[in-house]
Amino acid sequence: MAPGDGTAGLPALGVDVGGTKVAGGVVAADGTVLATARRSTPTASVAETETAIAGVVEELAVWHGGDLAAVGVGAAGWFDRTGDVVLFSPHLAWRHTSLRRDLAARLHRPVWVGNDADAAAWAEYRFGAARGSDLALCVTLGTGIGGGIVAEGRLQRGAHGVAGEWGHMRVVPDGRLCPCGNRGCWEQYASGSALATTAREVATRSPAAAARLLDRVDGDPSRLTGEDVARAAADGDPVAQSLVTDVGEWLGQGIADLAAVLDPDVVVIGGGVSVLGEMVLRPARERLERVLPGRGFRPGPRVVAAELGAQAGLVGAADLARTAPA
Repeated sequence: MAPGDGTAGLPALGVDVGGTKVAGGVVAADGTVLATARRSTPTASVAETETAIAGVVEELAVWHGGDLAAVGVGAAGWFDRTGDVVLFSPHLAWRHTSLRRDLAARLHRPVWVGNDADAAAWAEYRFGAARGSDLALCVTLGTGIGGGIVAEGRLQRGAHGVAGEWGHMRVVPDGRLCPCGNRGCWEQYASGSALATTAREVATRSPAAAARLLDRVDGDPSRLTGEDVARAAADGDPVAQSLVTDVGEWLGQGIADLAAVLDPDVVVIGGGVSVLGEMVLRPARERLERVLPGRGFRPGPRVVAAELGAQAGLVGAADLARTAPA
């Protein structure tokens, strides 16, 4: 039975595939997660990754024991517009892989597959911070920056399936080298990796000023991570707080650029860096207010924290699988 033909009220299975774990959940039609399961991600093998996904799905299906609408799978990577093919995944072995067809044949269930940030954006639109929005953007701040677009009740994948990769907007000409091959990408200044990079630079140049940060890594600036800086900022370290503010200001600059093009009514900030809450959102809003094109003559978007946390990807994938056409 295909999604949309009487199964819309049933629970669905959502799976979020990351570089370290495959996390799944049984998700009710109202977005409630009823049960979860996980496996480690075998990143080097397409077949083993699909086996891990299938293992999570079957474990949850056995736990549920009843009818399920469909299976949704979200993963970091670029998918074609149909969702049938994974064009590229930075952390996994998928390269032009027919993932939906392969999983549907293996699981004998209807399957939706797509980008994990798209799935998270959909979850926030349906059940979280973007409920009721006409045009919502989700910006996920993690190692890099991903995102998704929901307009007039539909997830927008773009002409080729890769919309929402705004972490690679160039904000600093000839700036920091990005893994994508370009320089000056937004995610090099407003992400977890950006927080770590700046902290290492500061600690190397001014070890006395960064003494509290260096105490966390036995004096070795190369070991500093974004998590170290976030914890130090939460503990009141003024240098760490300044670094977080800097990331927030870059975040606000990028949101202003997005607002110039797309004019959203809300921008939802999710991902690991979002746990900093107002420490990063306040400077983002302040920068947005200062640099929004047409400021003073037009409203800007609301900038809010995501509500669904780490489960947003699997919740969104499950709901997209439940509501997608066959």
